[in-house]
Amino acid sequence: MAQLITVDDPADPRLHDYTNLTDVALRRRREPAEGLFIAEGEKVIRRAGNAGHGMRSMMLTPKWVDTMADLIDELTCPVYVVTPELAERVTGYHVHRGALASMARTPLPTPAELLESAGPGGTAPRRVALFEDMVDHANLGAAFRNAAALGVDAVLLTPRCADPLYRRSVKVSMGTVFAVPYARLDSWPHDADTLRAHGFELAALCLSDDSITLDELAARRPEKLALMLGTEGEGLSPAALAAADVHVRIPMEAGVDSLNVAAASAVAFYATRP
Repeated sequence: MAQLITVDDPADPRLHDYTNLTDVALRRRREPAEGLFIAEGEKVIRRAGNAGHGMRSMMLTPKWVDTMADLIDELTCPVYVVTPELAERVTGYHVHRGALASMARTPLPTPAELLESAGPGGTAPRRVALFEDMVDHANLGAAFRNAAALGVDAVLLTPRCADPLYRRSVKVSMGTVFAVPYARLDSWPHDADTLRAHGFELAALCLSDDSITLDELAARRPEKLALMLGTEGEGLSPAALAAADVHVRIPMEAGVDSLNVAAASAVAFYATRP
């Protein structure tokens, strides 16, 4: 059973992992460098553990101790019990869910490894999502949740994409970032060749004049499909559009020309499901 430790000093060094959680720039640098990420809320913490991420520590307000009792019984790491007021002083925000855990990151597969064995039962995936420069953590988390819910086998991220394990992304995804294997590309858009070498057709979601409709793409039923979605507002870069095999649009009405990228991902994932 984990040791319950009551902490009453916000400057206690044992709470270092949980400090300044609202400082996005700091956490982006610090969390990967220190090999950790923060899981917030009971469901997310449990899903992170079930996905194989080791727990470094947990920080709970008193009312959550009983709720997490079964998990605490299985842990060997410290569990820090703090007041809601102290939790807010440490993290920089009101910790509504009252339960935080510092989890260990695991090494990511290479893109080639992902494309060889990220499918069901370790098979080669048939449908992947490729997110280019998606820098908004909430949109990235929502897109991962859509991918998990709608059967996308894996996700590829370009170098500038946000961190899926940043607290906001994990929270918005409801922990489904742990359910979809992902890898980060090294040299986009040159990495498009890696996808083609594994038999993928690259379909870029965009408003191009030469685009086909999403219904037309779905009717083709490609054997292997990579759905490319770009950053918020600007969409896919010209280089990404040039690297794609086909341009695809979602038909719109009422004078609307586009959807939020997370919403567009849900539509595309649903329409192209096997």
